[in-house]
Parts: sequence; structure tokens; C-alpha cells
Amino acid sequence: MDWVTSIHQAIQYIENNLREELSIRDIAQQAALSPFYFQKGFAMLCGITVGDYIRQRRLSVAGLEILTTDRKIIDIALEFGYDSPDSFTKAFTRFHGLTPTALRKSGGAVRSFAPLRIKVTLEGGQNMDCKIMKKDAFTVLCRAKTFKYEDAAVQVPQFWAEHFSTGGGKVVCGMYGINLDESMSGNEFEYLIADNYDPAKEIPDGFVTRTIPAHTWAVFPCTGRMPQALQGLNHEIFSQWLPTNPDYKIAAGINVELYSDASKFENGAQDQDYYCEIWLPVEKK
Repeated sequence: MDWVTSIHQAIQYIENNLREELSIRDIAQQAALSPFYFQKGFAMLCGITVGDYIRQRRLSVAGLEILTTDRKIIDIALEFGYDSPDSFTKAFTRFHGLTPTALRKSGGAVRSFAPLRIKVTLEGGQNMDCKIMKKDAFTVLCRAKTFKYEDAAVQVPQFWAEHFSTGGGKVVCGMYGINLDESMSGNEFEYLIADNYDPAKEIPDGFVTRTIPAHTWAVFPCTGRMPQALQGLNHEIFSQWLPTNPDYKIAAGINVELYSDASKFENGAQDQDYYCEIWLPVEKK
């Protein structure tokens, strides 16, 4: 099953079970992908997290239920996964701009959020730069924190800011940003702000070591202003390289970003020549 087909099957599963309990693990299983890479790939391909997609689809359908039936609002709320009328009303109002009761009384229009449809468009034989390399296991000294996939896009940059604002950059300058989800089966992952570990030095309070196993890696170079260049490369990997690559598939729940020393560039990480890399562990299909 190719990458895009997998995401498409997951979307169909979500659509068929909007009124049922949905877990990331069950959805990813339909796609024959680990939750780790399913959630990352879904966000890259669709421009929205899985959780946000489910919430918006449910609220869209719930709006039609409110408008076209006389069912009790509490029953509709429970059917679409809300534990109380208050939580449903708050979410419904943010989405539709008025409360369920006001919508039913007014008979007005509801906001529609249509199901996603994924298409693959071939745009000429452009190749992405990628090297397949074997690397031995290596150990990093890091500041580590666990995040939920749903809010990681906001929380991880804040983690970096906190690291530097509290003086952490004097211990770990941030050569790597590493996602770890060894089980590839949950809703959380560990994120590391890391440097190569020197065993001759003591491990300061608040820091830990982690060993990244030996793997074959797909290494993607990236040049340009941050974070736009890196975000664009990530999107290309998940929308182009993975869906169309005939030889390799993802092998483990690890994602490594390697950063250059920004001080070596005239405009730091905003320099048009700033260099970084993305590493994905891969294996033959």
C-alpha cells in the first residue's frame, strides 16, 4: 500500500466512524502505518492535524443535525464525543459562530467543513536530493520533554525558546532536534534538543543522554531561511518522496533534524544559505 492510499483509507475510516469513538492507534492501523508517522504524514499532506480534522468534521455534521432534526442537543453532543452540553456548546460556537440553540431557532446556515479528498498530481520528473546512508549508533546529551502530537507544532518551538532563555544553550547548543517514539503506537512522543555526547564530561542536572540506534537513513539536505525552508522540505518528503519512492519505507519512530551553527552565517538561521538536514530511518520494501 503506498503512502497516499494509506492516508486516503484512514480518512474513509474516520468518515465512516464520526459518531463512534476514534483513537489515533485505530485510525493509523487502517492505514497500515504507525501512529508516529501517520500523524506526521497526515499533517504534511493535509495541512491539518488528525485531531483537528475529526473535530471540525464532527462539528460540521453536528450543525446539520441541529438544523434539520428535532433531536435533543445533549443527545447530539454525546453522539459526537462531547461529555457535557457546556463543552459541546463552546466548541460549536467557536466553529459555527452561534450556539446550537441559536442556530436551531434562527434556521440559518451552518458552516461546512467537507471531507478531505487526496489526489496525487505528477509535475514532471523533478528529483529530490537524498542520500541513503548507514550510520552507527550514537549517543546524544539532551534536554528531553514529552509532547502530544496534537499540540506539538506550538509546544516544541516554545520548548526551544525556554531552553535558550534558561541558559540551556551553554550546555547543549542544539545541533539536533530529534523526535523519538520507539513504540510508534501512542499519542505522544519524546522530543530532544541535543548535541553529540562527550562521555568524559559530567551530565548536568536537567539533562539526560539518549542513544540513537544504528540505522540506514534517508538524508535530505536543506538550504534556506528557517523555519520556512525546513517546513517546505518536510512537506516535499511526505507529499512527494514517500508516496512515489519504489524502494524504501520508514523503518522506525525516529526523526532527526541536524542544524548548522547559525553563528557561521551572516544572517544566522535567517540566511538564505543556512544549511540543515532531515534524517529518516528507512528499510527496503
